[in-house]
Amino acid sequence: MQTNYQELLKPEILHEVSGLSLLARVIVDGYLQGLNRSKSLGSGMEFSQYRGYEPGDDLRLLDWKMLARSGRYYIKQSEVESQVSVKFILDASNSMAHREGDLSKMDYARILVASLAYLAHKQGDEVGLFALSESKLTTIYPKASVQHFDRLLQELITIETTGKWPMNSVGNERLHERGRKELIFFITDMYEHGDELSEFAKALKTSRNEVAVLQVMGQDEVDFEYKGTVTFEDLETGIKLKVSAKDAKKHYLETLRAKIKKTEELLLNQGISHQVFTMGEPLGETLNLFLKKRINLV
Repeated sequence: MQTNYQELLKPEILHEVSGLSLLARVIVDGYLQGLNRSKSLGSGMEFSQYRGYEPGDDLRLLDWKMLARSGRYYIKQSEVESQVSVKFILDASNSMAHREGDLSKMDYARILVASLAYLAHKQGDEVGLFALSESKLTTIYPKASVQHFDRLLQELITIETTGKWPMNSVGNERLHERGRKELIFFITDMYEHGDELSEFAKALKTSRNEVAVLQVMGQDEVDFEYKGTVTFEDLETGIKLKVSAKDAKKHYLETLRAKIKKTEELLLNQGISHQVFTMGEPLGETLNLFLKKRINLV
């Protein structure tokens, strides 16, 4: 990616629809420009197959640059013939309120959803959003219009973290549509008290869809570069624990690596992709994962 999106990482930008939309465009357009310059694209990674415009085609799918160059109307064929339903399921439990600097895990989850939704929207796909906590469910079923994309961003900036992940999650049958190609992203920090998140993720996979779990983690969580005596608080239960950072670091990091490995193996055994996203890192790999998953469906 050529654009450093971190320059735009400010609360006032992330919490306005226009700001979040701008950030998504900067990230995705910078990524796509990099793809266009690459000489090692995989099959289907570059959407460059065109056909002539036919009456009844969606005008939003016209390639205006091709029109300017050639004076002819062209449609990106892959966009017309392979529309999929892209759904984002967002963990809105209170552990997602973990902050590092000015931003929280939820803020980075908003960036992930907005960017992936914008990339899907650019290809004519439907996008939908579901956000869950034990006290609230946000439901926006997938559509492909510009107005719907703006509504999704509006809902995205208003989601608040609260409580735990619900032990009895919304029935997965409400998250699936029969007869449609589905690409589902579950954005969570995988902070669970039992196996409630793991079981929910496993149940998302069907023979007709593609599923990816994006695990959002803080850099402090990954590195554990704390000094002296530190008091940690469980954001979901309020329980506090005072530890010596020096004494706890080795055990913590070993436990963390084992937990991530276990999660990845569990999901991969179900045909589900798993990617750890550390707050602040580039989104190129995540956008690449989206394109690969989409190609598997079309």
